[in-house]
Parts: sequence; structure tokens; C-alpha cells
Amino acid sequence: MKTVSENRCFGGVQGVYSHRSQATGCEMTFGLFLPEEAKDGPVPVLWFLSGLTCTHENAMTKSGAQALASEYGIALVFPDTSPRGEDVADDDAFDLGQGAGFYVNATQEPWAAQYRMWDYIAEELPDLLAAKFPLDMDRQSITGHSMGGHGALVLAMQLPGRFRSVSAFAPIAQPTGSDWGRKQFTAYLGQNEDSWKAHDATHLMTEKGFDGDVLIDQGSADQFLDLLRPEALAQAMMAKRQAGTFRMQEGYDHSYFFVQSFMPDHVAFHAEELWK
Repeated sequence: MKTVSENRCFGGVQGVYSHRSQATGCEMTFGLFLPEEAKDGPVPVLWFLSGLTCTHENAMTKSGAQALASEYGIALVFPDTSPRGEDVADDDAFDLGQGAGFYVNATQEPWAAQYRMWDYIAEELPDLLAAKFPLDMDRQSITGHSMGGHGALVLAMQLPGRFRSVSAFAPIAQPTGSDWGRKQFTAYLGQNEDSWKAHDATHLMTEKGFDGDVLIDQGSADQFLDLLRPEALAQAMMAKRQAGTFRMQEGYDHSYFFVQSFMPDHVAFHAEELWK
């Protein structure tokens, strides 16, 4: 593992690190904020998964989460959204290929060799973090924006007991019913739509639910509402009687201005669960 940068930030350290990934077969970069309390021992962990076109930098520099994490004494992990590099398969479209990993293990060519973001986020990166940093991996929560909200919800429901709480900002809520999902799942996972269901938050909410509390924020002026399909997830939560809150925020769009506005609520929500 290489240290790309480390900067003093709200009493803690915002670091950026890179390493050769076995899961993706390329160099991967992630951001990690450690609060001041990490000097004295392991601290709880909040994951932030980012959306289409993003890298580890977007939420790290735009969300304003470090000040809040410092207040509560929790770490923040900002992974990348896909494999990167000249030898990594890509597509001219912004919503497929590099920057658009969708947090799945691809089974189709040319993606299968390296687009293994599920293994990277669920297994490899947690193991690396546990080995290298003072993190309490028994206290983890997860959140994300857009494609990252999709990833956060799916990981939380597919890995019961891993995360104490899950939240999402404008998640792709039903990718099997949206062009932000059907296109990518066909490319990465193939034509068998039954295999897609394991990565659909609405389907998983209907079938499993989450063994903790859920917080969803969605802007009413989001320019991608038809692609996100928030109503499907809201209905599934109601039908499942899932413990949680789904909020439509009047006038907010899909940008990081929306994420910034409600990040204090999300960090406080997770901190309450992480410190129980």
C-alpha cells in the first residue's frame, strides 16, 4: 500500500492511499478520514459509496462529512467506483465502464476479468483497512449517493450483520426497472434477469429487508427521478414494514449540494448506531 497524501483535517487526518488489488487486477485508490480519537485506539467506520462518473475524491472533497465525523469520533472510507487504467475495459458512455462499476462482480466479457467491485468492497478493502489502520470493524455502517446509494443498500441487505445502519442519498432504487441498471446489468451480468435481482435494492427490500435502521433522502427536483425510481423502494419499505425513514426533500436536485445539505442528519443517524 502506498500513501498518496495525508492532510490534517478537523483534528484528524484525511488520507489517500493506493494499492494493487487482487480483485480488480489493477491499482485502486481510496480515501480514509481518521478522527483524532484514532490515535488512542480503533474507531467505528462509516463507508461512503459514490455514484456514476465519480472517484474516491468526489465525496471526500464535496460532502462536508469530515467535520461531522470528527465530532462523533468515527472514520470515513471513500472507495473508488470501478477499476481504473489504460488496460481496464471501458466504454464511451458515462454510465458504463470506468466510473460505473455498479458494485457487482461482472460475469461477461470484456468486463469479467477486472470489474469485480463486489469482491473489492465487500472483502478485499475491508481486510486491508483492518490490517493497516486503527478501525473497529465490528462497528460499521454504510451510506452512498446515486449508484453508491444502490451499492450501500444492496451490500447492507446482502451482508446481514455487517452494518449497523444504512442510508442513501437519491439511490438508484430499482435498477432492474431502469435504464440505470438494465443497460449495465445486461453488459456486466448477462441476459438472465434473475441474476440481476441480487443487486436490486427494491427486490431485496421486498424479500429480505435490513436487520437495522434505514434512512433515505431523495430530492423532489432530482433531474433523474424517472431513472432512480424512489417510489418503488418506498413502497417496498412500507410493505416490509422496514424500520426506517424515507424523506422526499422539496426542491433539491441530484447534486452534492443536496448531499451536503443532509449529510449532518446521515452522520448523526449512523453515529447513534455505531456508538451503541
